[in-house]
Order: sequence, then C-alpha cells, then structure tokens
Amino acid sequence: MYIPRIMQMKITRFLVFFFALPLPLVLADLQVGFYKSTCPQAESIVQQVVQAEFYRDRSITAALLRMHFHDCFVRGCDASILIDSTSEKASEKDAGPNQTVRGFEVIDNAKKRLEAACPSTVSCADIITLATRDAVALAGGPNYTSATGRRDGLVSDPEQVLLPGPALSVSGALQFFTAKGMALNDMVTLLGAHSVGVAHCFFFDYRLSNYEGSGAPDPSMDPALIAKLNMTCARNAGATAFLDQSTSFAMDNQFFKQILLRKGVLQIDQELALDNSTARFVSGFASNGVVFHQSFAKAMIKLGSVQVLVGKAGEIRKNCRVFNTPKKSK
Repeated sequence: MYIPRIMQMKITRFLVFFFALPLPLVLADLQVGFYKSTCPQAESIVQQVVQAEFYRDRSITAALLRMHFHDCFVRGCDASILIDSTSEKASEKDAGPNQTVRGFEVIDNAKKRLEAACPSTVSCADIITLATRDAVALAGGPNYTSATGRRDGLVSDPEQVLLPGPALSVSGALQFFTAKGMALNDMVTLLGAHSVGVAHCFFFDYRLSNYEGSGAPDPSMDPALIAKLNMTCARNAGATAFLDQSTSFAMDNQFFKQILLRKGVLQIDQELALDNSTARFVSGFASNGVVFHQSFAKAMIKLGSVQVLVGKAGEIRKNCRVFNTPKKSK
C-alpha cells in the first residue's frame, strides 16, 4: 500500500481566530474575574501586549492559536509548552510538532509586566488563554469572555506530545478530540482556526502530483489551487501557503467557503467538506459567519478548560520558560 510521505514523517504538526457571549461564572473550577482582587489589571496588561504585537505582525493570531491548541492537547492547558529544554532534560518544545510553534516572546513580555504589577499571581497558562482570546478578537473573530484560575504544570515531556496530523481522515482526527472531551462539531469549529494559518509545503505537497501513487494530483483539490501551490512550493524547501486563500489574516468564515470549493490546502481541511459526518457543519458555517463565530467562541472556551490545574495543584511560575526552584525544606 502506498503511504503518502507526510504520513511517514515522524514529525506531525497541527496548524491551527465582536460580540460577547455569556459564560457561567464558574467553569471547571475556573472563574470569570479570578484576578479581580489579586491583580485587577491582569487582563488589560495581557491585552495591551497582544495588541502591540498584532499591529506589528498580524500573523501572531495564528501563532497563538496554535500554541494554545498544542498546549491544551498535551496534559491539558498548563503552559507545559512554554518550558525551555536544558542540557539535562528535553521539554515539549523539542517535540517534532512544536518545533515551529512561535509567539513565546509575547507570553514572556506579558509575564514580565504582570510580575512587576502582581508578583507570583497570574499563571502562564492563563496568559496563553487570554492572549489567544485577544488575538482572535483583533483578527475580527469573536470577543468572548475567558474564565481564569489555571495553574502552571510541573511536567514538560516531549514523549507525551501526540497531536493530530494534517493528513488524517475525519474519523482519525476525531479520536484525538474526543479523547479531550471535544465533540465532532467542536473539531470542525476549531479547525476553522485555519482561517488565519499557514502550512509548510511538506505537509501537503504529496497532494500536488503523485497522490497515493496515482501519478496525478489529489482529485479532490481544485486544479487552479494545485497550479498555484506548485508555484509556491517550487520557490524553496521552506515555503508556506495560506490555509485560507481568500482572507488570510481575518478570523472569518471564508475558510469554510473555500473548502466547499475544493480549495482545502491540508487534506484534513478538505475532508471536512467531503465527509458526510462533517459536511453539514461546514455548510452551516460557510453560509452564516455569525453562527461560526458563536460556535468558535464556545469551542475555545471548552478547549481552554481541558484538564486544567486549579486550587493548589501545580504552581504559578515566575518565569514561564522554567519551573520554579523547589523550596528547600528546613
């Protein structure tokens, strides 16, 4: 059986957007306004840092969305992805899927300002969640309310990084989502984050010519898109392509309209429009951007509550890149 090159790769990466939605005051032991008394300016500080970066580089929305997803899908939303590797021990950053995750400096900047204002109070896990929410809104996506109160994890192990790859089928990808308590509609909705993402050519070039050993391109891909992507990928080995060929920096529903036109760059994206179990969600989002925004906000809130540490679990890191130094017993 012919296996596409991308399926043979050890590295699997997943790429991964204004109206307020009501949110319960408590969600999985998280609380809206958790820092109201301990650090009342916490959310505004994060927002200011993200806003400054967004005006400098609009691609930060896609970067933070990907960081948030990769963090929450490994041991839950505990900022374990932020830990730097050392000569003695590798961290999640060393895992194949995370080697192109970026945006860490945004989290660092926010943490530095928060430590100056409220030392040892705001978790790095909450910073990721808040920063992603703010970046989504800046890109024209939903402006939703995020509950906070997460604690930072004490483990960052590259061997535990298992993420859905871009060449999976709908059923294959869904297994990863259901394992985290996410439903089929959540998966389709969250893949809508590809409205602002990019993919390296080696994630999809197998679709452009000898698809599954046929000697021809993937028949499910629009011929004009194939020609365009072939030109893009011929430029250099590290070339990238926008996953939404229409409004590449806007968090809108154009991505779903594109895949209905067979313009899905990644195989999993195109499969969403072709699979009977997900096609209805795709059509619904493509025809109604407001519904997509509402669904996206709910799915992001749900994602942000996956396996969170609360109460006295974990820690509040002083530096998001390193675990706190253990206190010596007297």
